[in-house]
Amino acid sequence: MPPLPKRKVSKGRRDRRRAHDALKHSNLVQCTNCGEMRLPHRVCPNCGHYKGREVIDVERE
Repeated sequence: MPPLPKRKVSKGRRDRRRAHDALKHSNLVQCTNCGEMRLPHRVCPNCGHYKGREVIDVERE
């Protein structure tokens, strides 16, 4: 049989262990071309620009 805990883990100890499990907010930066918020080091999904040049052609409706 595998080893089992000697005592019940208290709610405080359990919650302190889980203190770092919360989701972190996403870091967004402003696109230099269109001003939309986007993820850093990614092509802008709105205009298709990255580092001041057009990388992909975005279809407009």
